[in-house]
Amino acid sequence: MALCMVDVPNAASQPSIDFADSGLHSGLLAQHFDGGGTRNYLPQLIVAGLAILDFDNDGWLDVYLLNGRELFSDQKGEPITPLGNTLYHNNRDGTFTDVTQSAGVASYSFGLGVAAADFDNDGDQDLAVSNFGYTQFFANNGDGTFTSIENEAGTAGSANQFGAGIAFLDIDNDGFLDLFASNYVEFSLVKYTADLQRLSLYPPGPNDFRPTSDRLYRSLGNGKFEDVSVPSGIAGAPGPSMGVVCGDFDGDHDSDIFVCSDASANQFFINNGFGKFTDVALEAGVAYDSKGTANGNMGVEAGDYDNDGWVDLLITNYTGQVPMLYRNLKIGLFQDSSRVSQVGRTALPHTNWGVGLFDVDNDGDLDAFFANGHFLKQIQTIDDRTNYRVANTLMRNDGRAGFRDISSEAGAGFRIKESSRGAAFGDMDQDGDIDCIVLNANTVPSYLENRTKGLGAWVDLRLIGTKVNRDAVGAVVRVTMKNTTQVAMVHAGRGYQSHYGTVLHFGLGSSKSIDRISVDWPGGAAEVFDCHEINRQWRLVEGTGKPAITR
Repeated sequence: MALCMVDVPNAASQPSIDFADSGLHSGLLAQHFDGGGTRNYLPQLIVAGLAILDFDNDGWLDVYLLNGRELFSDQKGEPITPLGNTLYHNNRDGTFTDVTQSAGVASYSFGLGVAAADFDNDGDQDLAVSNFGYTQFFANNGDGTFTSIENEAGTAGSANQFGAGIAFLDIDNDGFLDLFASNYVEFSLVKYTADLQRLSLYPPGPNDFRPTSDRLYRSLGNGKFEDVSVPSGIAGAPGPSMGVVCGDFDGDHDSDIFVCSDASANQFFINNGFGKFTDVALEAGVAYDSKGTANGNMGVEAGDYDNDGWVDLLITNYTGQVPMLYRNLKIGLFQDSSRVSQVGRTALPHTNWGVGLFDVDNDGDLDAFFANGHFLKQIQTIDDRTNYRVANTLMRNDGRAGFRDISSEAGAGFRIKESSRGAAFGDMDQDGDIDCIVLNANTVPSYLENRTKGLGAWVDLRLIGTKVNRDAVGAVVRVTMKNTTQVAMVHAGRGYQSHYGTVLHFGLGSSKSIDRISVDWPGGAAEVFDCHEINRQWRLVEGTGKPAITR
């Protein structure tokens, strides 16, 4: 099958990638806490993701970091005051200010997953947070503050649920965003304690507990939701769910749902167009790897790595399991291209969590990022291939659907060694390239600022729905230059239990202009926008056909 490749310079002329370690200077200093103690409860091992969003509509990306807390009574001494989640406002000068208390989003639950989207179509982004316990829902008031509405909205779930990845999508294309909340396992403290006594090296894992069903909440359009987990078909496929991503993966103009399952078969819920779903992971070839093995699937990213016009899936895995790259074959099937692409070869020894496909050098193809780190502090005494704290991995796309590890030459940001979990990607400083924020267990986050010189051209696109949901979640965008077309989707929730990328970034390489930008809005209505100018951010409003430059 022929691939549509982007013209890129030869290796000798490619810019040297340089990510700075800008965490200390930025003020992103929120200390993560996994709950302490000595028993390694499952939520403490899994930890959390984070969100990059523009919560105050000033055009700059802000950061929301999740946190943990003590879980049970094995902590000696006085209880530790929970640190809570943290919301940082972007000061537009490379620094951030903690506005958590004034915004009202502290949340002292045990945070696990987060997604952001304008669920009520009022022009600002709201937050959904999955926890070890009730799911929280923060409605954005439009004045820099949020109001907790999970009880009124009907999305809280239960006190004993073990949340994981969470995402917004429009399941029936009615213009109102619905909420998908994945759950891990039916955790039992009694069973955990008993299993811990019989196990010597590893604490109890997902296969030691019963799998549980994910939840799907349909918006009623009035700020309230109904639980449609059973009638939609979602509840019929329980599994130890983790990362999730939603999008139109089969080209039929509705949103499907892919869910990572830890040490079990992945789930791939195909939408029939009316909000009914069928798990086709086995038939589609994404349930297992090419050997038929169920891996420790953590996070999932969606992106067209080979520029053939169809969005593929990249999945992070446990130590000794290669990250999975499923190539979309356009006919409802996916092909395991992990080994032929070499995308995860050097990340193989480590446990990978956060994941991203983004154009690190703006050359027109997507590179791959893996956030690494084991969950056991003593892992090196058990498995000397890895460690609790290790560096993250950056794989450069060679323009021919293959990847090469450039971590060691990518700057100080890739010399940081922590036990990383969630990762999020966006142009934090508005200089035309993609930066990265990483949540690290039991320490401060990492801010990997992209300072690479000599990058290619770029364009950023912010979609605004008028008939569809305002954030245009589920839209498919194509950017054409000469004989090359790149494609991307608008997601709300992705990676390892994280949120990023509502503004779509396209690297354009040596292109001097754009020939065509087309949008397939959720539901299938197509629209072409006449914006040829590069190195700009464009605002595309549904139904206008006329783009506006925002920066």
